[in-house]
Amino acid sequence: MATFELYRRSAIGMCLTETLDEMVSSSTLSPELAIQVLVQFDKSMTEALESQVKSKVSIKGHLHTYRFCDNVWTFILQDALFKNEDTQENVGRVKIVACDSKLLSQ
Repeated sequence: MATFELYRRSAIGMCLTETLDEMVSSSTLSPELAIQVLVQFDKSMTEALESQVKSKVSIKGHLHTYRFCDNVWTFILQDALFKNEDTQENVGRVKIVACDSKLLSQ
């Protein structure tokens, strides 16, 4: 199963990467095993988001920048309002990166 490496830039992905780097630097973990852990993290995040997340969110804001490159959409919104069934949240600036999941099966 192919995966995107998008989630490595999330807070949990960055913490995992930092921890793996420290473990490789201290020779606690081999670089090859650290790469295998990151690949498994990518797969697990993709599977968890596909199967366990059921809520939907609507987003409204002012489109500052958009880009489509290598089948990846990037949107930068200003003064964005995120709404779900229960709450809403205002965010000053947000970057949204979207990839076509159909590309994973190719």
